[in-house]
Amino acid sequence: MRYPSLPFEIGRHSLLVIVAIYLAVFCNYSFSSNVLKAYPPGQAEVGAMISLAILFVAVNALLLASLCFGRLYKPIVIALLLISSVVAYFADVYGVIVSDEMIRNALQTNAQEAADLMTGKLALYLLLMGLLPALLVACVRLRKLSPLREVRERIVFVLGALLVVIACVVPFSGFYASFTREHKALRAYAIPGYPLYSLGKLFFAAEAASGTENVRLVGEDAHIPATDTDRELIILVVGETARADRFSVNGYGRETTPELTANHAVSFTNFWSCGTSTAVSVPCMFSTLGEKKFDLHRAAAQENLLDILRHADVNVLWLDNNSDSKGVAIRTSYQSYKSAELNPICDPECRDVGMLANLQRYIDSKPKGDIFIVLHQMGNHGPAYSKRYPKSFERFKPACEDAELGNCSKQEIDNAYDNAVLYTDHFLGKTIEMLKHNDEKFETALFYVSDHGESLGENGIYLHGLPRAIAPEAQTHIPALLWFGKGFQEIDRGALRKMSDMRLTHDSVVHTVLGLMEIQTRAYRPELDILNKVRSEAPMKHGAQQ
Repeated sequence: MRYPSLPFEIGRHSLLVIVAIYLAVFCNYSFSSNVLKAYPPGQAEVGAMISLAILFVAVNALLLASLCFGRLYKPIVIALLLISSVVAYFADVYGVIVSDEMIRNALQTNAQEAADLMTGKLALYLLLMGLLPALLVACVRLRKLSPLREVRERIVFVLGALLVVIACVVPFSGFYASFTREHKALRAYAIPGYPLYSLGKLFFAAEAASGTENVRLVGEDAHIPATDTDRELIILVVGETARADRFSVNGYGRETTPELTANHAVSFTNFWSCGTSTAVSVPCMFSTLGEKKFDLHRAAAQENLLDILRHADVNVLWLDNNSDSKGVAIRTSYQSYKSAELNPICDPECRDVGMLANLQRYIDSKPKGDIFIVLHQMGNHGPAYSKRYPKSFERFKPACEDAELGNCSKQEIDNAYDNAVLYTDHFLGKTIEMLKHNDEKFETALFYVSDHGESLGENGIYLHGLPRAIAPEAQTHIPALLWFGKGFQEIDRGALRKMSDMRLTHDSVVHTVLGLMEIQTRAYRPELDILNKVRSEAPMKHGAQQ
């Protein structure tokens, strides 16, 4: 497409400087505001702050110079302007950092979830901060240079920018030493540098993993001992975006979990997530790697909890009312309940309770073997919390009904979020009710664990997905609980309640499930099984640690 040209020419490197200044001034409000929080006016040296501003422009100019060549000059600048405007929106409005984890999560988000994020303010950011300057770049006439001259000018430009960097850093070396050591998190707000770094990190990680074809077996020795004559029916509910401090079973002032309380579920008040996004936390909680050794590509290259259960001839089923299983259920029976084709409770959003509609039929169709079912919730997925529950569950009013959370008061956001927790409680109550119906045929249990938490405006931060190293507790402190049917007599409920405040993480999910299913395998680690110390009978012999 041809654009009308502006009535003047501009040098290629002059354009890079102008764009670098524009990005620093208009797309980095979050970076600037966080720098000023770390170095309040009056406390920081004025010269150092001025040098930081100049340094930021110089670094952006160097970044642009490393990317823009030949015919791709304008397209790359335009793409960076558009990307930066969108990233700036999420940073300014929600306090979100666009890390590789966040990009991965965005790529795995379905259309319905993405639609919740499409707001009028996003359109304004894209129009005013992205499309309009991009149009100017498209229309500007660049001075034509021979390839040799462009290379010479590029070398001079890069050397000049490097001299500016040195001139900014050397006089204030003490300030920059403090800046890089004590405030590493600030660089994550830099646009477009950090998003581009994150994109490159994601790309090269994917390239490194692309050669992995064979999945490493884990727990292939898994089996159920002949002495275990009882059948187990275990349901693991993977919650979505739930915070531990919003469950009344954990001491929250509002009654958000009346059904869990009535059913005497044991809640673990000191439980922490592996990641701050579904894309990381869900694969992590089903992996045997553990949080410290977890890597998405390494996890994808080996079997997980569901595979271990299948090795032991357990009937395994994954039902999903979220985007998908994030690769966990790729070798397992899987059904999506995101549409009315399977989910009978859609109004118009398909509800978590709908996953229970055909479950009894599935259970009855398995006359032999233990059964393990995963129910992956839509739960409290934001920012449109008011869509996560039917109107009949709007107990706390007024509830925020705007996906642009900044347009709502903190109380309205809390009300909508708490109503969604109340609906999760209802869903878990219905699941327990179904398990009770099967108590005569099975040893039944419910294990609920959220994938990660959520920021609700504390310190200007919303949603989730911040790098775990700097994420607030709201994004990592999650609810987790267990409920047992009458068949699990060996579990000392009183002893379990006494240890309900011990620190636990997603690392315990795999091993607690293996313990509940009474599966023997070298992959089992008894020290990570929540129930290992509260079984009234001698713990089963799972074999040596793998």
